[in-house]
Amino acid sequence: MRVADTFEARVLGCLAELLPDLPRARLCVALSGGVDSVALLAVLAARPELRGRLRAVHVDHGLQARSGEWAAHCGALAAQLGVPLEVVATHVTPQPGESPEGAARRVRYGILAATLRESEVLLTAHHADDQLETVLLQLLRGAGLPGLAAMPACAAFGHGRLVRPLLDLERTEIEAWARGAGLRWVEDDSNRDERFDRNYLRWRVLPAVRARWPAAARAAARSARHAAEGQDLLDELARGDVERAADGAGLSAPRLRALTPERRRNALRFWIAQAGHPLPDTRRLVELAGPLLEARADANPQVLWRGTRVQRHAERLTQHAEVAAVALEPLEWEPHSHRVLELPAGLGRLEVAPSRRGALDLEALPPRLTVRLRRGGERLRPVRGRPTRTLKRLLQTEHVALEQRERVPLVFCGEELLAVADLWVDARIQASAGSTRRARLIWHRA
Repeated sequence: MRVADTFEARVLGCLAELLPDLPRARLCVALSGGVDSVALLAVLAARPELRGRLRAVHVDHGLQARSGEWAAHCGALAAQLGVPLEVVATHVTPQPGESPEGAARRVRYGILAATLRESEVLLTAHHADDQLETVLLQLLRGAGLPGLAAMPACAAFGHGRLVRPLLDLERTEIEAWARGAGLRWVEDDSNRDERFDRNYLRWRVLPAVRARWPAAARAAARSARHAAEGQDLLDELARGDVERAADGAGLSAPRLRALTPERRRNALRFWIAQAGHPLPDTRRLVELAGPLLEARADANPQVLWRGTRVQRHAERLTQHAEVAAVALEPLEWEPHSHRVLELPAGLGRLEVAPSRRGALDLEALPPRLTVRLRRGGERLRPVRGRPTRTLKRLLQTEHVALEQRERVPLVFCGEELLAVADLWVDARIQASAGSTRRARLIWHRA
């Protein structure tokens, strides 16, 4: 068997092992224009049985001056191979604390997930050297088993699956085959920029590692598989612990406290990952499993990280995507002449709607009101003849979620709180049996 046949057979054999339904599967190659993805696309495009079931996507991040040339090169290659290509141009803005390469990776995978069709398989050209770099980077960052498991060969992704059929092949093998096949590819100049951790590892560290341990890539791949198997066992344990601690979509704090600290952290990590939120770092995970669970019952503690928040209300833990803080300048409202007040920042609108059974006495409603958000210390009297109550206590009693409490519009006359959206109306403007003009205060949420 010729060398070319050996390379192609290894790629197709690995793909067939990962995708038992390969002849019928619809495939989408993430085509960067580099040698790895070019070689993968060329191998697949040469298979007549895949014709009509293969396409490619190129993401143009716009980070490099030559990115337009790379997109054009991918278009020419796809046309030469007879493969449909979709080019998606985007703009990358790193989030606070995020590296440029991390931001580009996040945006790229987001686009690939969005463009993946139902039951389609995304193929990326990560190889054994990429896996070695990933394992070492994760180790140097102090990662646990999920990080050391590095890149799985097959995983759920978007509407379908993500498969990496080149993980058993090294970069030198791929480049040798591509040259022999007469393929052309682009070189990303940023791959030589040693300011990036991966590039520093690739050009400064790994040559010395391979000189001493030539089989380092294969050994790291084995370690990654062992870590993945260990993580699978921990996930099985965590699944049972989470099911036993489940309280609706949340978790019971007493049941979590009954676990050992190690199992508690394992269960919390699994619960967060299952909800699709980013995992917390070690410090925040320890905070979740310890101080948050041990805080006093009325403290409503919370832990935040990367747009995610876990909070404890009474004896129940819930998790949420963090809602951006809303800045709302006080708004003037004349409800008798303008019954609807549009609220900014996605807060919806308030309406005074006439109603024969409404709880609001229009005769008692002042002509000019002010609408704003909470500042702390607000009080009102929801029941005539009873003491005033703090807004904080009312919201707690009504079990209004913490992330919503800062978004509830409050209606004032001067400094006096008269209404909390459509949740409570102060006794001073409540309708009675003798009220002749009544209305309802309605908060139309966005």
